[in-house]
Amino acid sequence: MSERTGASRAANGPLRFARYAYPPNALGYCGPDAAAQLLEQAAAGADDPDLRRLLRGFEGAWPYLELIAVANGLTDPLDARVVEAYWVGNALLDRVGPRLLGDSVELRFRRRTSRPAWSHLEAQVPAGAVPHHAFHVFGVYPWVGLLRGGRGGAEPLRVVDRCRVRWGQVLATSGADAVVRSRPLTWDGRRLSLGSPVEETAVLRVGDRGLAGAVEPGDWCSLHWDWVCERLERGQLVELRRRTLDQLAVVNSVGLAAAVG
Repeated sequence: MSERTGASRAANGPLRFARYAYPPNALGYCGPDAAAQLLEQAAAGADDPDLRRLLRGFEGAWPYLELIAVANGLTDPLDARVVEAYWVGNALLDRVGPRLLGDSVELRFRRRTSRPAWSHLEAQVPAGAVPHHAFHVFGVYPWVGLLRGGRGGAEPLRVVDRCRVRWGQVLATSGADAVVRSRPLTWDGRRLSLGSPVEETAVLRVGDRGLAGAVEPGDWCSLHWDWVCERLERGQLVELRRRTLDQLAVVNSVGLAAAVG
């Protein structure tokens, strides 16, 4: 199989999860201390029981995968469709009703939030939240709350923007990097939105190890922190954009975001 086709890579749930989990894990933000293993196995396409055990250690994402799987009658949280639903988006998200999501959010976060923060987090569920990574970034992480509170200067906006899975079009590649055009988050003091497209440089590989395989100018891709994670087909691009915009609308409609400690 060529790197360019890459169909089986995209269809493998554990490897796909590893591609999205590696960038924040390498920065020490989530999951077990196993960045080298994640990169090695994602780059090599090496799915094995050890990788699957490792992925269970991502305590932020794993319960969402379990929730999506249960709601869709699937037994494996690492089913490729479940992994795609969480990181990119697909129809499986729409089968997780507000009651299921609400119960999960309450079990996981109610005791860890202040009363005002919990009321805002709870309100996002009937407002249209789904168990997508964007919900966790915009609605659960404390960074949006810091942004609204005017604390931390530009850092909260930078972190939220890099932490979300975003999309961009490859303009050029050079060695281990790609120049990508994407739309950053903006903040006007009241609302989060997407700004005008800007160019950024993203990592394709370190040495001979990368996440996305081969990409070319004109390709659309997903990005997480400073890395290109994978090429996106048109349907995946539409889903990622839609789910991101939907969750932005939810968090903007509710107001002050939750801050989970």
